[in-house]
Amino acid sequence: MAEKGMPVIGTNKRHAQYYDRLMNDRIVQRLAEESPLQSLTAQERQESVLPVTRDPQPKKCRAWVRFGPHATQVDGLVVVWNDVACGIEFTVGDQQMRCWVWANAVTPAA
Repeated sequence: MAEKGMPVIGTNKRHAQYYDRLMNDRIVQRLAEESPLQSLTAQERQESVLPVTRDPQPKKCRAWVRFGPHATQVDGLVVVWNDVACGIEFTVGDQQMRCWVWANAVTPAA
């Protein structure tokens, strides 16, 4: 057991973000293989009522998406939106994916 203030053997603070990202990518890829990507319906995003804005220069984001019953966060691009929903695209492995998510499920990338 490590004493307070002593480094723990086996941790790599210098590359922790890199390995965290690799693990997250593997989890998302596994979820995508097991369950279909879910998207909001036209009724949910109020397609017939709300105007849609398309961005010629999509913005980077972090968004919650669902693969079947599983929710996970992904890094992506917001390409279209309205007052209640955002159309995002992101990559899983070498596959480009697109879906609509609730606007509050999306945050701008740092």
